[in-house]
Amino acid sequence: MKKLWSKFWKSSIQSRKQRKYTFNAPLHIRHKLMGAPLSKELRSEYKIRTVPVRTGDTVRVKAGQFKGKIGKITSVSLFHLKVHIEGVLIKRNDGTEAMYPVNPSNLEILKLDLSDKRRHDKLEAIKKNGKQ
Repeated sequence: MKKLWSKFWKSSIQSRKQRKYTFNAPLHIRHKLMGAPLSKELRSEYKIRTVPVRTGDTVRVKAGQFKGKIGKITSVSLFHLKVHIEGVLIKRNDGTEAMYPVNPSNLEILKLDLSDKRRHDKLEAIKKNGKQ
């Protein structure tokens, strides 16, 4: 059987190899690919630049047709590498509205959801000791 994904792969100039790496990556690696930059206030508070997005985070869309919209993340799809945000809707041909999937790299996290104790503790450890 042919090996689909390797943790030792570093990088390539070729787009097809970059896409292959992303598409064949396991879920724990895809989670790291779902990072979004923090706002300047959060960046100075936590001393970290990006954090993987999570349901409940408040974000601002920085690029695309919904640029400037602010809302909470309602769902995160590791399979598609997209997130759905409240208020980011498109109209379908039959008149109904649907959530529009957004790439996390086009978002800026304004407020973190710290209801998860593990996430809170990890961010506090980074704040205290620097990047781990």
